[in-house]
Amino acid sequence: MAVSKIKVSFESNVQKVWEIVTSLKNYGWRSDLDKIELLNDKQFVEYTKAGYPTNFTVTFVEPYKRWEFDMENDNMKGHWTGIFRSDGERTEIEFTEEVTAKKVIMKPFVKAYLKKQQAQYVKDLKKALN
Repeated sequence: MAVSKIKVSFESNVQKVWEIVTSLKNYGWRSDLDKIELLNDKQFVEYTKAGYPTNFTVTFVEPYKRWEFDMENDNMKGHWTGIFRSDGERTEIEFTEEVTAKKVIMKPFVKAYLKKQQAQYVKDLKKALN
């Protein structure tokens, strides 16, 4: 299992950061996504620009503090935890992904892929907050 964690602070209040990150309808700020398909109040599918689907199941929600979900596609299975800490008009996020590759050939590349994805996500989120 590969684990990747990223921690970043933003000059924005926690309500704004939370609303952007957790919105499954307003995802246009994400440069990696083509669309999100809502299945029900706990399940959704994200499609990359190339049309590749990943299934998500929300497992825990504590508004403005914590959001967790399981994720799975043909290549991997894992869990994502997002922690949001508020300090007035500053918000710190800590996102942790724990992923197991389903294909042996992909195992050596999983951690580097996660780090790249997290960096792009934070870059996109910074743009959305400005």
